[in-house]
Amino acid sequence: MSLPFPEHPLRHALTAELHVRNFDPLRTPARVLGLAYLCGRRGTGRQVEHLRRLLAHYGQSLPEDPGLKFSADIGDLCMRWERHTEFITLSLTQPLSPSYPDDLDAPFSTNPIDLLPAEWLRTIPGQVVSSVLLVIESADMPEREPEALRTLFDGHPVIGAEVAGGAGKVFADMRIHADGYGHILVRDQGLSDGQAGRLVRRVLELNAYRAMALLGLPEAREAGAVLADADARLAEVAAALNARDEGGMASDQGLANERSLLAELTALAAEIETVAARTTSRFDATEAYYAVIRQRLEQLRQTRIQGLQTFTEFLDARLAPSVATCTAVKERQENLAARAARLTGLLRARVEIGLQEQNRKLLDSMDRRARLQLRLQETVEGLSVIAISYYGVGLIGYLLKGLDAGGLAIDTGLALGIAAPLVVAAAWLGLHRVKHGIKQGAGDNAEQD
Repeated sequence: MSLPFPEHPLRHALTAELHVRNFDPLRTPARVLGLAYLCGRRGTGRQVEHLRRLLAHYGQSLPEDPGLKFSADIGDLCMRWERHTEFITLSLTQPLSPSYPDDLDAPFSTNPIDLLPAEWLRTIPGQVVSSVLLVIESADMPEREPEALRTLFDGHPVIGAEVAGGAGKVFADMRIHADGYGHILVRDQGLSDGQAGRLVRRVLELNAYRAMALLGLPEAREAGAVLADADARLAEVAAALNARDEGGMASDQGLANERSLLAELTALAAEIETVAARTTSRFDATEAYYAVIRQRLEQLRQTRIQGLQTFTEFLDARLAPSVATCTAVKERQENLAARAARLTGLLRARVEIGLQEQNRKLLDSMDRRARLQLRLQETVEGLSVIAISYYGVGLIGYLLKGLDAGGLAIDTGLALGIAAPLVVAAAWLGLHRVKHGIKQGAGDNAEQD
């Protein structure tokens, strides 16, 4: 269809995004299995190929690009496959007959996952972090007494609430049972098919996001131990630097100590950055998942059941401290990185100042040596003038004696007395001209450089 206006290339994709996480209607009663497993890096095609093998087992095909979600009826099950940022959710819905007296006392005794190929389950390309078996009972089923409800969850404390404005009740114990699954019981008290689908989806998402949010806690504990050691070492470096300030500026030994501190601090900063690089994305994900959990809890519209904790109360008491731990560790490593950077900058400045002080002292020493060499040179020049004059006068004396011996009447003593000052002056002027020429040549070379 041709539109009378220019269209953004992402317009249709952005609109379709609003319908990616939609809700499928659900007719009660039903049994639902929810799996969430880590899927790793995108783009490998492993997840899509694995899903294609499952559909092929049931004689069905998968589109070339299934997108972020795909639903299909496989055998007696309704399957829904969804791709999230770092995990896959797979839900299997098994419709039940309006009355199932055989399952009344053991609603979790049958699992829809038993209908899937065992080999396909063994080769899931990822690790399961959440597996929940949910049973939603119809309103026609007799309501369970509190003691019977507790027995249904193996004697564990039960949490629960009325949800969806009183149209349903949800009970769980947030534990993994002997069959390897979490158990959730939902009672229909007037849910429409759309409400039942939304409720089941929100409860399953609540469990999946809870598990994903808690993945950051072990890393927070491990990073916390490393950061505690880094904090103590940073304090030692700061104390050593402060002691150096109080002790005054030392010479070579002090500069060597500061260089050693700088090397230690650089290694410590690199260690902190390594921990941050490994954990920051996990902690960011924990905060994002926790925000989704809070949203899902609000969407349940819970009303207290006398004697039971609501899901919000339970998760606030147990999940919130874990998320707070991850947030605190994230902030701590950011603070430590900032402190290490400040100390590194301070130490670098101290080392540079020490090097500049050493260079100044070296230049002063070179200046003193240059002055001494100048004085020595002047002394040598004076001695050289005397030596040259001495030999010059001696040569003149030999010349005069030769002339006197040849019959030329010359007063040798008088002539030498007159010649001596002239020879000294000539020697001094000669040396002065040579030195001036050397200085001028050095100046010309410096200008060319």
